[in-house]
Amino acid sequence: MTRSAPGTAIDLAAKFAALDAHWSPRVIAELNDYQVKVVTLLGDFPWHAHADTDEAFLVVRGTMHIDFRDRTVTLDAGQLCVVPRGVEHRTRAAAVCEALVIEPRGVVNTGEAGGPLTAPNDVWV
Repeated sequence: MTRSAPGTAIDLAAKFAALDAHWSPRVIAELNDYQVKVVTLLGDFPWHAHADTDEAFLVVRGTMHIDFRDRTVTLDAGQLCVVPRGVEHRTRAAAVCEALVIEPRGVVNTGEAGGPLTAPNDVWV
């Protein structure tokens, strides 16, 4: 798929259907220096932090958990959570969850932790 033209509708169902792997966010829109990404979650993501930016998660379908060192936030469809910059966290889902991630262009999904689930940046679907 290619970039949607600015000012047109983006079909989220089609974008999620085009994903070929969990934990591999793909860009669907840009606004200013921010990207909106679709991602499917299943299982546990590694602990990590983003030193220089906040990160927002909006669940479209399913349930996800965001673990912080002192608590867990559970998000169901239609719920949003902002993870503050520099705060260590991990995301997880017991069943497939579809979510939007909103963050500045160039943010590495695994933060400074790296590892096999590090996804390439700026890949559009």
